[in-house]
Amino acid sequence: MFVSSSSHVPRWLQVLLTEKFYNACIIHEEAKKNEKNVYCLDCCVSLCPHCLSPHRSHRLLQIRRYVYHDVIRLDDAAKLIDCTSVQSYTTNSAKVVFLNQRPQTRNFRGSGNFCSTCDRSLQDPYHFCSLSCKINYLIRTSSLCGYLLECNYLPLPESGLDDGLMTPDSVLEPSGSARTSSGSGGYGGVDCRTTLACTATTEIVRKKRTGGSTFRPPCRPACSPVSEISVGLMNRRKGNPQRAPLY
Repeated sequence: MFVSSSSHVPRWLQVLLTEKFYNACIIHEEAKKNEKNVYCLDCCVSLCPHCLSPHRSHRLLQIRRYVYHDVIRLDDAAKLIDCTSVQSYTTNSAKVVFLNQRPQTRNFRGSGNFCSTCDRSLQDPYHFCSLSCKINYLIRTSSLCGYLLECNYLPLPESGLDDGLMTPDSVLEPSGSARTSSGSGGYGGVDCRTTLACTATTEIVRKKRTGGSTFRPPCRPACSPVSEISVGLMNRRKGNPQRAPLY
């Protein structure tokens, strides 16, 4: 998504929201795991794991990816910008936020809560689906003054740098009702059918890995309640078997 080049927007933020991550590093094109998934805030450049040595003392932000979209941990984002009203999600036991808005298959706007920038459906009380949507809204309506935070130290995770790729084994779900210090968290705008489909995919993968030959539905769809008639049919037991008469 395009971010205004206003002088009020720091360069590190402009580059962060417009950079193309997970492209192969030209310098280390022959090396394995050469995707550029780290962003240096001091140099305003994306890095691959092999480029990190000269930047160890700089502020580094790991970019993660879910289904071809860039996300960052909410804890990291909250050190740089006020993330209040930005929808967060939970995956791999960590809250994440999207860097940019995602394409939508349809632009139908019904009743409910929507992103103030791109009209994506959201759950209350959120107003933005991504960081870039909030940044563009602030630039258009007021300014970033008071929303950007001073951060002099931003290291990579102590556990080390991972590939950052979130596969169907890590289902993207709305975060819980607990709110973080930055004000984000809460319910997500994830369609129930999408969540069920992802969960089913995860269950199939687990079955294949464990060698299971039978497939059981991972959960009963919660989108529509089961009628009393259906419950009665499921609980009905067959009567005692009757032998056919002999002639």
